[in-house]
Amino acid sequence: MPRPIEALLHPDALARNLQVARRHAGDARLWAVIKANAYGHGIERVWPGLLGADGLAMLDLDEAQRVRNLGWRGPVLLLEGCFEPRDLELCSRLNLWHVVHHETQIDWLAAHKTHQPHRVFLKMNSGMNRLGFTGDHLRSAWTRLNALPQVDEISLVTHFSDADGARGIAHQVAAFHAATHDLPGERSLSNSAAILRHAEAADVRADWVRSGILSYGSAPDFPEHDIAHWGLTPTMTLRSRLISTQSLQPGDTVGYGSRFIAEHPMRIGIVACGYADGYPRHAPTGTPVLVDGVRTTTVGRVSMDMLAVDLTPVPLAEVGSEVTLWGHGPDGSVLPIDEVAHPAGTIGYELMCALARRVPTRVVEVAPGRDTSGSA
Repeated sequence: MPRPIEALLHPDALARNLQVARRHAGDARLWAVIKANAYGHGIERVWPGLLGADGLAMLDLDEAQRVRNLGWRGPVLLLEGCFEPRDLELCSRLNLWHVVHHETQIDWLAAHKTHQPHRVFLKMNSGMNRLGFTGDHLRSAWTRLNALPQVDEISLVTHFSDADGARGIAHQVAAFHAATHDLPGERSLSNSAAILRHAEAADVRADWVRSGILSYGSAPDFPEHDIAHWGLTPTMTLRSRLISTQSLQPGDTVGYGSRFIAEHPMRIGIVACGYADGYPRHAPTGTPVLVDGVRTTTVGRVSMDMLAVDLTPVPLAEVGSEVTLWGHGPDGSVLPIDEVAHPAGTIGYELMCALARRVPTRVVEVAPGRDTSGSA
């Protein structure tokens, strides 16, 4: 019998989340962001859930090639653009749109021999200070691109640093509009947090929005809002089973470092899941978990292959009881990934992307008990 841990992926939930993004986006077109192999889900595994998008956005040329091989004929955008001159050859062959954020990329375009002019997205650094041209350099970059026969249409893009927080986006929106107000071309400003929190402003929605983490059922502004607030559905479930139980007396300890000390008689369960599976090692005692669909918590330090849970709320749990580490549990129960990530000092993005290769993965409908779509 294989070790009783598996990840379930839910393309139908992804499709529903994209519809949530579309409802907030008004008449803007929708990029589904699939970088990091669809945030750890596997592009091919969740492919059916992506088909409702207007375009697909990612970083890697390999991922662009994969979606073309899958039959995608719509727009494909490379969010960091090209990394070396020969990348432009693949952009020409696969008809990829790409971001230009540095003068060096303009130099590569100027030297590129192509019969098919490129669609580029000129990126402005409006305050994030990672990639892009600042306002005083954006216009000269646009002028250079506009003069190149290798370039067809120039769109404009920026990225928000604080769309999920109190500072907000007004300062970046103002900087973007000040620098681009009289330049032609489509615009893309909104990431997941801006789609959900600031979509009422047409100049923020612009022509394209970029749905990233919200597509995968994680709230971009957790803990201020959870997925129930935004109407999102988890697209990944990590589940296992109890492989042992232990009875503790006051003063007994659990796990490496004896970080948990029982204050009263209690019963704990041992779960076949640890940090080598992608569960966060720094998740403290008290991190939520579902046992047979009932909410309880972890106790003690997470090990490589195991973790312990408090069975006090689940007195009938025994070896073989189902444990939901995040995602969809039995009888309609749900444990959002954000609620697991937050106590560990991280975010749902990281947990999705950190799912270990050793964890068997299947594609199922949202209710894990109704496996109707086969395996992957």
